[in-house]
Amino acid sequence: MKNSYHRYLSSTNTVSIPNRTDFFKVIFIWIFCLVVLSAPAQAEELSSQVNLSTAVAQVAKQNIPAVVHIEVTERQEISNPLLPFENDPFFRYFFNVPQMPRKFKRELKGLGTGMIMDSQGHILTNNHVAGGATEIQVLLANGDRYSAKLVGTDPKTDLAVIQISAKGPLPHVNFGDSDKMEVGDWVVAIGHPRGLDQTVTQGIISAKHRRGIMDPSSYQDFLQTDAAINPGNSGGPLLNLQRQVIGVNAAIVSQSGGFEGIGFAIPSNIAVYIARQLITHGKVERGWLGVSIQNLTPDLAKSFGLETPKGALIADVVKGGPAEKAGIKRGDVVISYQGKDIPDASTLRNQMATSPVGKAVGMTLRRNGKRLQAIVKIGNLEDAIKMRTSAIKARLGADVRAITSKEVEEYGLKSKQGVAIIWLDPDGPLISAGFEVNDVILEINGQAIEGLEDFVDILNALRPRQRVTILALDHRSGRTGYVQVTVDSNA
Repeated sequence: MKNSYHRYLSSTNTVSIPNRTDFFKVIFIWIFCLVVLSAPAQAEELSSQVNLSTAVAQVAKQNIPAVVHIEVTERQEISNPLLPFENDPFFRYFFNVPQMPRKFKRELKGLGTGMIMDSQGHILTNNHVAGGATEIQVLLANGDRYSAKLVGTDPKTDLAVIQISAKGPLPHVNFGDSDKMEVGDWVVAIGHPRGLDQTVTQGIISAKHRRGIMDPSSYQDFLQTDAAINPGNSGGPLLNLQRQVIGVNAAIVSQSGGFEGIGFAIPSNIAVYIARQLITHGKVERGWLGVSIQNLTPDLAKSFGLETPKGALIADVVKGGPAEKAGIKRGDVVISYQGKDIPDASTLRNQMATSPVGKAVGMTLRRNGKRLQAIVKIGNLEDAIKMRTSAIKARLGADVRAITSKEVEEYGLKSKQGVAIIWLDPDGPLISAGFEVNDVILEINGQAIEGLEDFVDILNALRPRQRVTILALDHRSGRTGYVQVTVDSNA
């Protein structure tokens, strides 16, 4: 057998196998050699895979030190709800109130979670956790407590950044690519639900691209997960098994108020972009194309020569805006943006909002059944809002501005809630209804206004001569009330 095997190994053209036994021995030796030679490669492949028996423990061990407990205090002044009855003899007789206070002070406390982003002490959390807070306390996993300052907030994505100043180095999380997450991927949530510090739960990605969960007009594109999330988890990380943050836990759908298997996290790719904007500028500079867009229905898709209702339909183009300058027209369908497919209008809205101002971006369009390429230079949404705000003065006979932090505190408003009037047309509909400069518009037809962008979008959607109901706040008394006015026909 030894000689036969030697002949087999040394032969280059033919193999001489004297009998059946030697043949099977040679086959066995070849298989053995293949297994031995491939073992290192298989071992390397196995070592690169996640060990599911310890994966969650490793994720928790690495990231718990960088997950913080946030305690917020919000001090408000609210108008006395009984003030209108101050001079009512019947009221004074029964309640014997010599002098009724015009306002009351109240203190609200809340709990949330955050994650340390870097060694400078920047902490990422939710806007609904830190926005509007007058005092923020941060408790680290090692027991250290710090006062934090608010760096910036972005209500449209429900994100905020706060910062602490520590003497020594701080642990921090690492961010992954949320676009690479797939439905069914395992995830881990860390937070402080109901004040229970350093709670770890696990689950999977249940769905992607969930929109309109809270504010339909917001720039949100949630990951859905069944990892347990409860009140107090807000602002905490959702992590993959590679120990990277791929989401910021933000909301749950629940009838009981507790977790029912449906939680939502803001994707890390959106969160990191917003956080960097807040750290660098204190606010978010969003891109603007100068278009109105809508989703395609099957009938619309068929009329535009598309096989499927995928893409974003250009419903209108702003005169002089970036899109018009690039040759984009009403009726065009955007099917790709910067090489990424555009399945619907929300995706395009999010993509252009996170594009750097001044950057030239490539878009693929469908027009009359043909594919076209367009290069658009991204404009600044803030500048566009100012332009659009001045253009709609005639509709309400008023000009407005954003709410100041002083007004938020004085009137007990949420951060960036409403717009304040800075000018009134003497012949306009608002002044006829009794409005004054510095009064605050909180809602139009039941739609809450969160800043200038909301105000412009809601007002532009109204029909000419439409009668609307406005919820307003009187700047003198701090009281709120509903007023009906007719929107002017001039756009």
